[in-house]
Amino acid sequence: MKFNIVIDTNVIVSALRSRKGASFELVSLLESDAFGISISVPLILEYESVLFRELKHLTLHQKDIEYFLDYLCTIGNKFDIHYLWRPFLKDPNDDFILELAVTSGSDFIVTFNKKDFEGVDKFGIDALTPQEFLRLLER
Repeated sequence: MKFNIVIDTNVIVSALRSRKGASFELVSLLESDAFGISISVPLILEYESVLFRELKHLTLHQKDIEYFLDYLCTIGNKFDIHYLWRPFLKDPNDDFILELAVTSGSDFIVTFNKKDFEGVDKFGIDALTPQEFLRLLER
């Protein structure tokens, strides 16, 4: 079964900070047939903003981040958000991620902040850490 996921920004940052760990492994599997990623303009803009802000902590240059974001835009399933579920989550800055997950029919939100996504099961979505999602793929 091919899963649809939305990847939270903290997972992308972690993957680009270190080649060790579940985040990097997850990003390394983006071209596999095991899952697809859902993206939206607000999510890509958030990735860009945070990654450029974190540039000093990454071993990448700005151009590398631009290429990576272009790559995500090429392989990601693109969705426009036509309705809002706001406010729903504890952190209103995460509501756009839930909106994307609902609109795209995603199975999972992959995040390190599962507590921030409590209640998403009402929409048939689970929040998993990168490690939990990778274990699910292994089954």
